[in-house]
Amino acid sequence: MGARRILVVEDEPVINGAVTDRLTAEGYDVAQAYDGPGAVDAFATYEPDLVILDVMLPGFDGHEVCRRIQAVRPVPVLMLTARDDETDVLVGLGVGADDYMTKPFRMRELVARVAALLRRVDRAAELAGAAVGGM
Repeated sequence: MGARRILVVEDEPVINGAVTDRLTAEGYDVAQAYDGPGAVDAFATYEPDLVILDVMLPGFDGHEVCRRIQAVRPVPVLMLTARDDETDVLVGLGVGADDYMTKPFRMRELVARVAALLRRVDRAAELAGAAVGGM
């Protein structure tokens, strides 16, 4: 299996670049988007294994991006945003996000959460395969 694909959606170029560089250094194949429409397009063409998604984006917000991509194909989404109000967290999780980190964030923790989300997906796939094979 090749490198896992991650889509980083963040409108701040410095943050987008830093996250992309770190995940690339960790062995992931990373694509970038900087706004809502670009994120949906990149999701369709890149077919990532995981999406890191800012909430406040130009075009339309991360919540709408999450709704649209989850309607196409379920994929783990980690919201990465400055919005830390409980309501914002609940809305993010309610539209399909699997995890939520607030800015400022620790890069090592972000990488660990990405790995944990991907492990969870792998385990679910293994269990589903075992259930089908065991029938």
